[in-house]
Amino acid sequence: MNTHADTTSPRGRIDRRQTARHLLQTDLEKLPDAERQVVERFIAKRHVARDIVKQADRDRSLGERIADRVAEIGGSWSFIIGFGLVLLAWIALNSLVLAHAFDPYPYILLNLCLSCLAAIQAPVIMMSQNRQAAVDRLRAQNDYEVNIKSELEILQVHEKLNRLREQDWMTLVELQNRQIAMLQQLLERTGGLPPELPPDPPAH
Repeated sequence: MNTHADTTSPRGRIDRRQTARHLLQTDLEKLPDAERQVVERFIAKRHVARDIVKQADRDRSLGERIADRVAEIGGSWSFIIGFGLVLLAWIALNSLVLAHAFDPYPYILLNLCLSCLAAIQAPVIMMSQNRQAAVDRLRAQNDYEVNIKSELEILQVHEKLNRLREQDWMTLVELQNRQIAMLQQLLERTGGLPPELPPDPPAH
């Protein structure tokens, strides 16, 4: 008994909708929106894979672009080295160079600037991280959709191979039946005995 579902159309073509229903083991209307869209793309023979990073970069707002740029600069060695040089120069000016320091020890103005910088930089970096997390979720969702479509395509290939094997088997059975019929006709003509073979020529 054949246990796999018949996913071929009456004309022998593979029905992509039946293939999707057979793989997912449910009606398409009962699927979540994301999976149903993937199945619809599969039936329509449309691509599912997308360049999520490129799409996210294109859809960024001005604030998100600024946040990404601040996070990129703040997390680089160039920023660390440059900021360290600024601190050393500030301390040197107020301790060694200037006779009347504008921010003498304990550098209260410097501490105020550092506090303001940290208060502004931290939420900006968090905004950039939140956007990156959203991009990662979109990328994972796209990978899931691609995997579903790949499984559907693989199942369709299996169905095509099964159909080809069944057609080959039917052709072999038909050919065997013809050979049996020809053999029966030959036996009837010879009276049920195999035809006599000509004698071997004498050896010299």
